[in-house]
Amino acid sequence: MSPRIDISMRQLRYFVAAAEQGQFSQAALKVHVSQSAITTAVGQLEGLLGVQLFERQPHGVRLTAEGHKFHQHARHILDTLQDAVAQPSFLSHALHGTVRIGASYTVLGYYLPTLLARFKRSYPQVEIDLLDMDRQAIEHGVAQGSLDLGLTIVSNADLAQHFERHVLMRSRRQLWLASEHPLIGAQAISLADIAEHAYILATVDEGETSALRYWRSAGLEPRVAFRTSSMEALRGLVAHGFGVTILSDMLYRPWSLEGRKIEARPILDAIPPMELGLIWSADEPLSAVANAFQQFAMSAGEL
Repeated sequence: MSPRIDISMRQLRYFVAAAEQGQFSQAALKVHVSQSAITTAVGQLEGLLGVQLFERQPHGVRLTAEGHKFHQHARHILDTLQDAVAQPSFLSHALHGTVRIGASYTVLGYYLPTLLARFKRSYPQVEIDLLDMDRQAIEHGVAQGSLDLGLTIVSNADLAQHFERHVLMRSRRQLWLASEHPLIGAQAISLADIAEHAYILATVDEGETSALRYWRSAGLEPRVAFRTSSMEALRGLVAHGFGVTILSDMLYRPWSLEGRKIEARPILDAIPPMELGLIWSADEPLSAVANAFQQFAMSAGEL
């Protein structure tokens, strides 16, 4: 029998905050405690588990491979507890109907499945009519009433459209590069440094438009060696050293499909985070089931 390991919910919450903020100081601000409380909780977890969860860097921390695995479990535990206390069961089980949701590629692949599973546990009688659509089609569907809600990259949204919006998560963008890349040993990396190297540009979910926006605001252009809508192709190219890229932490995975390591490093320049969010009509009231999903998603996004 494995020895019992006593881990508190507080330790898990502080660890998850540190993992998602990338800095102990920012994690402390998020959960309203001192930085030393975060440091102590992480140290206790590492001692209990016998592994290093974070790599300490000059400008923050990043998860080790073991840290990534533990973060997935810790996030699931906290989410499950939140769901258990968030909704009175007699109300959620009584609600039934269908909610129509349009979601874009990035949301579908990296955010929505876990949220949907959690929602169905709380609202088992609600059916979800889910459609894979790009941002423009989602905005059109919400405006025309064929969709109740849209889940998309709201930082790319058309601000002229008359929608209600709510940001569910902000995901920091960092540099991805191979372990052997010349920039790997740099103490600080700027966009000007990155501009000197081959760049792999992700085109999915208007990735090219959003990337070039912050590159050009800095007066620079990336040396684009390859454009792709495939995240796995991008990871493989980066891991094999064919170029670097800048993408959000939500999309980051430390390994390519071939098992080659992908590193992530912070960037000195002010790179806007990727904002993933919910949109709905400002003119028409939501149905009871659509309102339940909206409130659930907003509550989940605040964790």
